[in-house]
Amino acid sequence: MEQDVFALTRGTAPLLVSIPHAGTLIPHALERRLTPAALQRADVDWHLPRLYEFVHAMGATLIAANYARHVIDLNRPPQDESLYPGQDVTGLLPMDTFRKEPLYLPGEAPDAAERDERRERFWRPYHEALRAELERLRARHGQVVLWDAHSICSELPRFFEGKLPDLNLGTADGRACAPAVQAAAEAPMKAQGGYTHVSNGRFKGGWITRHYGAPGSGVHALQLELCQCTYMDEIAPFAYRTDLAARVQPLLRQMVAAAVEARPQG
Repeated sequence: MEQDVFALTRGTAPLLVSIPHAGTLIPHALERRLTPAALQRADVDWHLPRLYEFVHAMGATLIAANYARHVIDLNRPPQDESLYPGQDVTGLLPMDTFRKEPLYLPGEAPDAAERDERRERFWRPYHEALRAELERLRARHGQVVLWDAHSICSELPRFFEGKLPDLNLGTADGRACAPAVQAAAEAPMKAQGGYTHVSNGRFKGGWITRHYGAPGSGVHALQLELCQCTYMDEIAPFAYRTDLAARVQPLLRQMVAAAVEARPQG
């Protein structure tokens, strides 16, 4: 039996945490068509549901993908427009890894019909649930925070030079949330001295942040792209590091809580 497309835990607080790249599952029929590099799943946002488990005590709603981004990228537009025109990016159906390794064995790449089928089977259910949960929470609270959680290997020459800052906050250059919400999330990040950070740098927020962030309608969206070296080993088997996670989790909690507290009332 096919696994659920996503895992959803409903809460009552004005906070929805989305983790669209947490999944590791790949359908068996597709797995046979992929290269060894693809099957290593190095591009997964490993362990984020575990890292963000503190949000359950905050009363948050959490939705996390079960299928790997190699199947379909839930943080890309449905028609696959580039989020960063002129820059090297991966698409709705990635064809290669972050290190430019082919995902598919020769002759096994998907065609347009398969792209459309995967979009209906995997992409659409996630976004229908995300939209429904935002509407549920907004009906209850008026103003809600959507925190889109991501992580990435700290050094990927394909996308950026050198080492990425540890914490990369994105709000679509301030369009996806109220200024006070962004400032509140930034305050703990700026006050600490152990991690490098930037706002709206290389990562400004993907499709989820840009599409659902509508501060005028009561949805304040922020994306945090976290360097994986802050909480895990960046080489296979990509082990979770409780010692590292214990250091960064209090900061993440402060940032999330501050954003929720700063949202407009009413």
